Amino acid sequence: MPVKSRAESMEENRLKILSAARKAFADKGFAAASMDELTADVGLTRGALYHNFGDKKGLLAAVVAQVDGEMAKQAQQVGARQKNDWDGLLAEGVAYIEMALDPEVQRIVLLDGPAVLGDPSRWPSQNACLQETKRAVVSLISEGIMKPIDADAAARLLSGAALNAALWVAASDEPKAVLPKAIEAFRCMATGFLAPKVA
Repeated sequence: MPVKSRAESMEENRLKILSAARKAFADKGFAAASMDELTADVGLTRGALYHNFGDKKGLLAAVVAQVDGEMAKQAQQVGARQKNDWDGLLAEGVAYIEMALDPEVQRIVLLDGPAVLGDPSRWPSQNACLQETKRAVVSLISEGIMKPIDADAAARLLSGAALNAALWVAASDEPKAVLPKAIEAFRCMATGFLAPKVA
């Protein structure tokens, strides 16, 4: 069996800590998750955690980026299955909002993430989503499907609406009751961007 390089061992340790932290943050929440317990669970020390992530907050940022990235990918897959680009853009937003019912997403990305890391619109994962939305908006404007308005503004409002709807669902006392209201309002707002001949 080949011997692992130092870089391979370090990456393996990083992934072990990330996986353990994701489980701990989902099960217990950020505040209650013990760094000593999660590093011990994977046979590593706190030193390995600090080396890879800086501190507990840095570890949460890495977990949020991972989960949020998976959410974006899943939403894009839903969008890609639609009959046209407009329906795809709408379906992506709705899929993102619906993920607010997932307990892991709820706790890590939509509750603890903003509480600990601050404004989600400043997260790298959210900015990556925004750029994807902007590309879709530019295309839809050029095709005459969306009104000829500023693409950056439209993308920010569409992305922000989906994110804020998801935050609302996650933080509500009755997420399942709030979800259809959030989706209906998101769809209503989004259709305002359609060109008159399409609407």
